[in-house]
Amino acid sequence: MSKSSNQPSDRSANGSSTGLSPLDSSTGADSPEPVAYLPPDVANREQRAVTHSKLLVFFTLLLAVSGAATAAYLLMEDEEYGDFEDAFAGLGKEIATVTRHKVDQTFDALGAYSVFIVSEANSTWPFVHLSDFSLKSEMIAALFGFEIPVLAVAPLVREEEKARWATFVLETAPVWYKESIDNEGLNLTIEECMNTTVPFVHMSAMVENKAVAVPTTLPGPALPLLQRYPLVTANDGPGSTWSMATSYDFQAITEVADLFKISSSTLHQSIGFTRLPDTRPGYAGKIVVDSQIVQPITDDGELVGMLWLRLPWLEFFQNLYIDGISGTIVVIRSSCEIEHVVQVLSYTIEGSHAEFLGEFDAHDPKYDDQVVSKVVVDLKVDSSKIPEGLCVPTLTLDLYPTDEVAVPFETSKPALYATVVVAIFAFTSLVFLLYDYYVARRQKKFMERIVKQDQIVSNVFPAAIRDRLYEGGQKGSQDDALLDPLGGGGGTAGSPLADLFPETTIIFADIVGFTAWASAREPAQVFILLETIYGAFDKHAYRRSVFKVETVGDCYVAVAGLPEPNKDHAATVCRFARDCVNSMKDITRKLEVALGPDTSALDLRVGIHR
Repeated sequence: MSKSSNQPSDRSANGSSTGLSPLDSSTGADSPEPVAYLPPDVANREQRAVTHSKLLVFFTLLLAVSGAATAAYLLMEDEEYGDFEDAFAGLGKEIATVTRHKVDQTFDALGAYSVFIVSEANSTWPFVHLSDFSLKSEMIAALFGFEIPVLAVAPLVREEEKARWATFVLETAPVWYKESIDNEGLNLTIEECMNTTVPFVHMSAMVENKAVAVPTTLPGPALPLLQRYPLVTANDGPGSTWSMATSYDFQAITEVADLFKISSSTLHQSIGFTRLPDTRPGYAGKIVVDSQIVQPITDDGELVGMLWLRLPWLEFFQNLYIDGISGTIVVIRSSCEIEHVVQVLSYTIEGSHAEFLGEFDAHDPKYDDQVVSKVVVDLKVDSSKIPEGLCVPTLTLDLYPTDEVAVPFETSKPALYATVVVAIFAFTSLVFLLYDYYVARRQKKFMERIVKQDQIVSNVFPAAIRDRLYEGGQKGSQDDALLDPLGGGGGTAGSPLADLFPETTIIFADIVGFTAWASAREPAQVFILLETIYGAFDKHAYRRSVFKVETVGDCYVAVAGLPEPNKDHAATVCRFARDCVNSMKDITRKLEVALGPDTSALDLRVGIHR
């Protein structure tokens, strides 16, 4: 009986098959353990390269989406901030323009009123009485666009005119008191006003909890209050009509006196600041800063008096209502310095309500780049004519937004756009992972098939032949070579692999008495015998670097000197033969119990050809 063995060669496959014999574990202490089959390293390298590529693509996409999301967020945020800047710039310009217009209108109205007063004078200055002063001043005040605290006219009274002018005031005061009381609807009598009329008042004293006027003792020209509108204001306090109804000497008020010095020297309007108590309910003890404006009154180029106006910036901004200006900081800066400190006033505008914040710059520095500036007062006074130590300020209006203004422009669009970018990335990644999963599953099956075929090829051919088959023995792609290494599956067959090995030794080993022994045994017993014997021979072949050619029935054919040249090929085969003979004796003796009593009678016949 002949049998072609399909058992793998230890040498060619770099390993050994696992036989069914129970003696495999005891076939010789000096026999090496078979080397397990190793899949092609190229597959591992390719798999690692693919994995690294996937990670690189993933992290590249991650960085790209992070950058895209951040860019989308910042771009939308910048767009919103740009809208905010544009909106506030337009709003600020409107406020600044309206402010400058109203201030110019105020100064122009004062100048026109001074000319009108000169034209209406019914006598020689300072002995003039302006009829219907309260009514006319009320009409002028309407041009200002805000409620004025006081508008007064004061003639210039020289030292030699003071006695006569005091008599003149006491004679004419009842007339304009009556006009003012009637026009303003005051709950006062002429007698009450006359009882407190004292010419050239410069201060007050408290007598029995009432303010009492004290005549001035200042030498030189005086600026006594002749007529004023309104006659009584909240600043006067209850029962304190004297300061409104008397001929108060403005020369006793330092701020006004300085402004009059400037106006008398330049014959030009002047402006300054003065601190006053806040008389609004609930603001007791607080201070507001108003501007004093002096308008010189001239007759034929000669200074004859002045108009005095208190410009209350708080009321000015409260009446400067423009829709949408809530949360705006207004800073008024003066070009003049007081004790080397620049005067700065800060207000906040909330719709139709304004609030004085203090004598400092109250804006948030983060909005420095959004300031809207405009010069609102520039009287263009000849500085060479201004008395030394005094200054006519140029007032600049700076407008700044607050967070309250910015809030309506802060939307969820930046976050929404960034979320959309991230969602697109997430969807793309999901599709990528799903595609990768199916590709990886296909590649796994493909690789399993290649590994199995490679294992079969490795069992049939030595490693050198196998590698040549893969690399150059077949025409076509490497995948074709892996899937069909023998060229029998439709691949294009190349030239046959044939090498000449002149220095080799061949061994033929067959089992003596095998035919008779096998005819009396079951196929399984025959298989156990051949598997055990050839398995031991394979181990010796691997250890001795002998190449197993084939097994034909009970004949074992091997050769030394190929595929790797070996100059001691003859000696190697002899040692291999001795090992096989010794193993044959040992195996048949041990298998006698399992395979029958005549198993130990089997012997090995060896033939060597060089």
